[in-house]
Amino acid sequence: MRVMIAEDEEKLADALVQIFARNKITADAFGNGADALDNALTGIYDVIILDIMMPVMDGIEVLRRIRAEGISTPVLMFTAKDEISDKVRGLDSGADDYLTKPFATDELLARVRALGRRSSAAIISSDVITCGDISLDTAAYELSCGQNSLKLGLKEFSIMELLMKNSGRVLSKETLITKIWGYDSDAEYNNVEVYISFLRKKLGFIKSKANIKTVRGVGYTLEEDGGR
Repeated sequence: MRVMIAEDEEKLADALVQIFARNKITADAFGNGADALDNALTGIYDVIILDIMMPVMDGIEVLRRIRAEGISTPVLMFTAKDEISDKVRGLDSGADDYLTKPFATDELLARVRALGRRSSAAIISSDVITCGDISLDTAAYELSCGQNSLKLGLKEFSIMELLMKNSGRVLSKETLITKIWGYDSDAEYNNVEVYISFLRKKLGFIKSKANIKTVRGVGYTLEEDGGR
């Protein structure tokens, strides 16, 4: 399971990342609403934790924008005070659950696991992602176009899944390294370039019209029709 934490209290955010790690849950923490939104929109997380009070953009606005973009990832809201109004605003904006600070670690873990099971069930019910003329079977790691299909390696699959879920958006090389290899990885830009090259060849092999376009100085974007 992979969890995103949007929390501006740095010590709490670091502690939560460590708590999740001890419980075999991967967690990424972000300290402001803008960074939280950007990363939530990648669609790679099983559960999102949002603190209502955050700089740049508050948790409620982040949640509204996530839902407006069609991201259905379960969201747990943190509230600093036990006020009904905060809870109502969060739930009305699309939150799935909430916790009031301070909270017990065991309760947080239990709620996150419950939301994670909900997220997994949704993934199981829809194993195929489609974009233009290509389909990606997330259970079999299989990329298809019409009657043509082939298996992808783990890194290839992860990159293609990210590109398909963000079709039309430019993903920077930094974002791909962070999301695919991890924050502490020593992967470099050429690692990304190699896998992008592999994927382009495989799109050609299955005779797809889709193309992974290089946006010079920025990153890559998946074009459903090859830009034609």
